[in-house]
Amino acid sequence: SDVCSSDLTAKDISEILGVSESKSYQYIRQMNSELEEKGFLIARGRVPVAYFQERFFGTKTVGE
Repeated sequence: SDVCSSDLTAKDISEILGVSESKSYQYIRQMNSELEEKGFLIARGRVPVAYFQERFFGTKTVGE
């Protein structure tokens, strides 16, 4: 159903981490500002799965 399943929304992150959606938005803003500093284009309110996994779990592979 998701337009781009390689991105996570705040709702997704709140479910994965067990935190509130407002906390998830804080994480998304932080990760997106980090990505912007690296020169990546970002989508407001969502973050790439691969970057989320790397930042929170220290892995680049998803479900392998």
